[in-house]
Amino acid sequence: MVQKHQNTRMDFVKHSIGNPALLLFFLFGFFYLCIWSSSITNSFSVFQKESLAALSNTSNIHVPQDDLEEALSKASMADKTVIITIINQAYADQDIKADTTMLDLFLESFWLGENTRPLLDNLLIVAMDQTAYDRCLFRRLNCYMLKTDGLDFGGEKVYMSEDFIKMMWRRTQFLIEVLKRGYNFIFTDTDVMWLRNPLVRLSTNETKDLQISTDKFLGDSQSEKHLINTGFYYIRSNNKTIKLLEKWYAMKDNSTGQKEQDVLLNLIGGGIIRELNLSVSFLDTLYFSGFCQDSGDLRAVATVHANCCRSISAKVNDLKAVLRDWKRFKKYASYKRLANVTANLRWSFHWGCYKSWKVANTNMG
Repeated sequence: MVQKHQNTRMDFVKHSIGNPALLLFFLFGFFYLCIWSSSITNSFSVFQKESLAALSNTSNIHVPQDDLEEALSKASMADKTVIITIINQAYADQDIKADTTMLDLFLESFWLGENTRPLLDNLLIVAMDQTAYDRCLFRRLNCYMLKTDGLDFGGEKVYMSEDFIKMMWRRTQFLIEVLKRGYNFIFTDTDVMWLRNPLVRLSTNETKDLQISTDKFLGDSQSEKHLINTGFYYIRSNNKTIKLLEKWYAMKDNSTGQKEQDVLLNLIGGGIIRELNLSVSFLDTLYFSGFCQDSGDLRAVATVHANCCRSISAKVNDLKAVLRDWKRFKKYASYKRLANVTANLRWSFHWGCYKSWKVANTNMG
C-alpha cells in the first residue's frame, strides 16, 4: 500500500515537470516574488532617506534665535529701528518712602505725550538685574535681561561713582552688539520724558549717522563744540558707527575717573567725526531739552531729560513736576481762547536737582 502511494506521487511529479505550462507558472511566480521583495526594500530605503532629509530641513528652519535677536526683532520698526532704554532695580522698584519709580514716570510720559503711545511697541527695556527684569515683564513690555558677569548693578549708582561709570561702559558694550546686528536705535535714558514723538524732529536721511542731544545748544547743529549728552541719541547701523562705538569702548581702561560721555566728547574734540567721515548733528534743546537747559517753548518740545542732576530721588521729584507742567499745558491748549497763554507757560524750577548738588558738595567736604 505504501509502495503504491509513493509510485503515485512520483508519477505526479514526472507529469508536472513534463508540462511546460505548469513549469512556466512556477517560474513566473518565483520571479514575481523576487521583484516584489526588492521593491519593498527599495521603497523603504527611499522612504527612510526622504524622512531623514525632511527632518533635517525642519531642524534648520526652526533653529531657535537667541534672546537678544528675538527681543530686537519684536520691538523693531519696519526700517529696523528700535527704541532702547536700560534700567536697574533702583529705576524700577519703589523705595519705602517713594510713591512712584523712574520707570513709572518714563512710561507715564508715553501715555501723556502727543503721538507717543504707539511707540511703546518699539521700546525695548533692557534690565541689568532680576528685579528690574521682573518688573518689566509685569508691565507686559518688550524686555531683555542683560547679563553683567557677576557685577551687581541693582542698587542706585550715584552720579560719577565707580559703579556708575562701570554701568555706563557696560551699556556702551551692549549697544555695540545691537549695531552689529544691523539695528538702528534711539537710545534714551529712563529719566527722559517723551512728550511728543521725537521722530518728527529727527532727520530721516539715511546718510545721517548720528544725532545726539546736548546739554546746551550753541545755535549750530553741526558745531563740534557742543557738550554732548549720551542720554538721548539716534544712531544708524553701518560700518562707520560700529567703528565709532568700538573705538569709544576701547578707551574704557584708559579713562580713569571719566564717564563714557566724557570720553566720547574727547574723541569728538580730537577729530573722530572727520576721521571716520561721519555725518553728525547736535540736537537743539528747543526740542530735545533737559534740566541743564530748558526748552523755551512747551509748544515745540519733544523730550525733557533730567540731566544736570545727581540722585534718583531728586530726578523723580523734578520729573513729577515736569509732567504736571505738561498736563497743565495740555489743559490750556485744549481751549482756543487760551492759545496765547500757552506761549507764555514756563517749566517749574528744578528744586530737587538743584539741591542734590548742594548735598553732594557738603558730603564731599
